[in-house]
Amino acid sequence: MNPILRATGITRRYGERIGCADIGFDLYPGEVMGIVGESGSGKSTLLNCLAGQLTPDAGSILFDSAQQGVCDLLTLSEMQRRTLARTELAFVHQNPRDGLRMSVSAGGNVGERLMGVGARHYANIREQALSWLERVEIPADRIDDRPSQFSGGMQQRLQIARNLVTGPRLVFMDEPTGGLDVSVQARLLDLLRGLVRQMGLSAIVVTHDLAVVRLLADRILVMKDGQVIEAGLTDQVLDDPHHAYTQLLVASVLQA
Repeated sequence: MNPILRATGITRRYGERIGCADIGFDLYPGEVMGIVGESGSGKSTLLNCLAGQLTPDAGSILFDSAQQGVCDLLTLSEMQRRTLARTELAFVHQNPRDGLRMSVSAGGNVGERLMGVGARHYANIREQALSWLERVEIPADRIDDRPSQFSGGMQQRLQIARNLVTGPRLVFMDEPTGGLDVSVQARLLDLLRGLVRQMGLSAIVVTHDLAVVRLLADRILVMKDGQVIEAGLTDQVLDDPHHAYTQLLVASVLQA
């Protein structure tokens, strides 16, 4: 099986400071990769490089696109990149307000992405939007409400619906449960795990929460000071960490 994403030598500097250094890995279809580490470890820099939010100083990111074949995301034209971002790629922000149009209704937020891939029939767009709102546990009678009228957890579920409605092949998630109450986090994690499995999604999830990565991720990268210091199957790394830093991370959770 060929990887859906192959990252090689990803490096990003901020002046003298290194955000991430010479990072590479393969991600396979239907696989979820977790990237963990403390604040400042480089995990968000890496994710933003992979997702096109930042341009790395070195490296390549090969994506096996259903439309364009294997392509380097770093050398695509702006139009090609936008097309992939609307169809085969998606990004779930930690703060849902960064991924939603707050002045547009819930149904409109979902419908916009459909219109971005060519949908024009209003009744069909609304029907699909309604179906996805129900799928992420947003009541049907809230379809015309604006996101500002929703709780934080509901806003995050709406952002997920907006991103997944076009059936992307690869989803980037930046602390998808960050800032939510524990009970809301648990509900959202159950929802995400179910959608990932049902849709056969590939995903890269950045989080500082080891419970999140244990529940969602098949494999894990542990980052410190811009470098990957340990990698492997999630349960193996978390149950038998080899690097002293990973051992410290796991121990801090057990002591909490």
